[in-house]
Amino acid sequence: MATNLEIISPERRLLAKPADMVVIPGTEGDLGILPDHAPLITSLRGGTIEIYQGQTVTDRFYVSGGFAEVTGTRCTILADDIINVADLDPAQAQADLDMAQAVYDQTDINDETAYRIASDRLIAAEGKLYATSHK
Repeated sequence: MATNLEIISPERRLLAKPADMVVIPGTEGDLGILPDHAPLITSLRGGTIEIYQGQTVTDRFYVSGGFAEVTGTRCTILADDIINVADLDPAQAQADLDMAQAVYDQTDINDETAYRIASDRLIAAEGKLYATSHK
């Protein structure tokens, strides 16, 4: 038995296929989604989605954020921005991290909205750079 995985980006339905396991970057930590998983809805942080067939990772995608809905038979990911890890450029990922760090360092900690946005962007940039080293 497999989980029916569907990944949707703002532009299109990117992927729809069965998977033995899907690992997603939840905001509270990584989640391994297996068949018969308890239902849940979670927000996603910047990080890597890994799709398994058996014990093998068959696909890796970087996601900047979004949401996932999980049922016992299905995992639907609504991604803010998503790209195949193989298509990531390490130099660009490092530049994105440097820029996000600079913005974060200059953000007023007392401005809760700006601080949360800067923090989310920094986490997403860190996740992108990490993904480039785990292709």
